[in-house]
Order: sequence, then structure tokens, then C-alpha cells
Amino acid sequence: MTEGNSLRDVRVLIFDLDGTLIDSKLDLALSVNAAREHMGLGALDHETIFGFVGQGAPTLIRRSLGVDPGGQPRPAPTDAEIERALGYFLSYYREHMLDNTVMYPGVPEALGELAARGHRMAVLTNKPERFSKLILEGLGIAGHFQFVYGGNTFEHKKPDPMGVETLLRDFAAAPREAMLVGDSEIDVLTARNAGIWSCGVTYGLGAHLLGEYRPDLLLDNLADLPTRLNGAP
Repeated sequence: MTEGNSLRDVRVLIFDLDGTLIDSKLDLALSVNAAREHMGLGALDHETIFGFVGQGAPTLIRRSLGVDPGGQPRPAPTDAEIERALGYFLSYYREHMLDNTVMYPGVPEALGELAARGHRMAVLTNKPERFSKLILEGLGIAGHFQFVYGGNTFEHKKPDPMGVETLLRDFAAAPREAMLVGDSEIDVLTARNAGIWSCGVTYGLGAHLLGEYRPDLLLDNLADLPTRLNGAP
């Protein structure tokens, strides 16, 4: 953002989901391995799968099918194999996506305080829209968000700015009035591509790259966001 702008201008907050609001990595890993078993492949180490999360379900499955159980490259899966595995993954994940998934510490407090201060909020994730809404409902926080857009909502996923630009129109907000909060470089790049503020959280799956991409604001706990928006150092 330009030097003349202030975080005090922010009235719209756009949140990433996985790695930002919710810790969903175990349910995702178990669902990926269920799909691999369905395809006759051995299970992957969870840490390997975690490295594939963030760019949507099709990419997660394609990358997961492209390695052997030791994490080494194997012959690239065909489109038909990806489609078959993706269908099984989505079906399995739909049934198990709330088995272990929880909100990160500080998330309920942050959302409550932001709502009380009059901030308007949305979710923009590369996760399928329907699954995202069901998870938010299951965790009891769906009511905080006026809009929930997923990886299958628009023609292009993050870091394309299409989703943010749509939300700016939805909220009738200027770019200087909006901030994207996420855990990865994809979120920082999305914010930059749309010309809005960026906030990174250090506890998510993609946080190891945030130092390189330098978001406008960096938080260890989302509960600190309301006071930082109010001008606290």
C-alpha cells in the first residue's frame, strides 16, 4: 500500500481458510492417503502432504499422486487418474472434514472483536466453496462472514485478484479499505495483485515463506489483529 494510507482505513477483512482460521491439515492428509489407497498407492508421510496444500484440491491430488511413499517422483498421473482420485478424495473428505479440524487459538476472539468493531468480513479460499461453508458452519463461525468464496467460485484461483476484486465490489470498498489475511505467499501475492493490504499469520502451513514475501502486517496470533488495526504498534 502507499505510504499515505493507514491500517485505520481498513473496514473489510478477507480471510484465507486453511492455515489461517482453521487447522485442517490432519483431515486433509488422511483424506489424501485414503485417495492414494483407493488408487493402489502407499500412504505418504503427513508432512509431505502438508507441503502440497494451498492451491486447491485438484493441485493437491495431482501433486500427491506424483510421488511414491518415500516422497520421490513417480510417473506423472494421467488426467483420468487425477479425476478418479479427486472424486474419491472429495467424497471422503466431505464425510471426514470435521473429524480433527479446529480453529486456531485466538480465532474466535479475533472474529468476535472485529465484528463488534463493525468490520465486515469474508472468506476467500482455494478450497471448494461448499466444503468451506460447511466447515465454517460446523465450527460455529459462519455467521461472521457475509461472503464465502472458494477455489471453484471463479474462473481463476488465488493469487489471481479476481476473488478480491469481486469482494471489493460486494462491499463497495476501495482497495485501501481492505486487507487479506492469510498464512502463505499465495495470500500476500493475491493482496498485492489486487492492491489491498496484506496480513500474514506465522502459525499456518505456508508461514515459512512469509519472511521472503513481506506482508504489510505479520501476526503470531489472530487475536492481536483488532488492536493492530486500531493503530497499536
